[in-house]
Amino acid sequence: MAPNGETLITASHTRSSFDKPPKPRRISMEGLQRAISDLSFELRKEGGMDTKLPAISEVQDAKCECCGMSEECTPEYVHRVREKFSGKWICGLCSEAVKEEVGKNGGRLDEALDTHMSVCGRFNRIVRTHPVLLQAEAMRDILRKSRLDGRGARAKSNSPRERVSVKRGGITRSSSCISAITN
Repeated sequence: MAPNGETLITASHTRSSFDKPPKPRRISMEGLQRAISDLSFELRKEGGMDTKLPAISEVQDAKCECCGMSEECTPEYVHRVREKFSGKWICGLCSEAVKEEVGKNGGRLDEALDTHMSVCGRFNRIVRTHPVLLQAEAMRDILRKSRLDGRGARAKSNSPRERVSVKRGGITRSSSCISAITN
């Protein structure tokens, strides 16, 4: 019985044709070919469509000489890139980096290309195999730059306590682990 005293009516559920979606019509290859030929006939009749299509050039894999990435390119594109970058084929990303480097160094393409190739080579040799070394080297570079800027190993604070010329003892390091990592 239902909670309010009424009886539930249970109807047997039968699957009817309304439950199933209709199957899509199969298109015969003959009908498809006829439709294509009719369409091409109409286009030729109306627009004077040229029956000969331009030749499609073959696509080849080209590997970037900087980063090693491969792209599918036409031989004409590979030739244009080689002409532009002193006989070396480089991908689009590396070409943008080389253009930026040319802007920085005053327009010397060969020097910019060599610089970028050395950075990519170093990245592929070291960073991909040992990513922790990149972090250690970045910290070393930060310390080196801060010492060159004259800031020393510790940045100066603006707090009033630091302005008082009281000498306090500090913890000093006796050796560095960075030199062991870079060797």
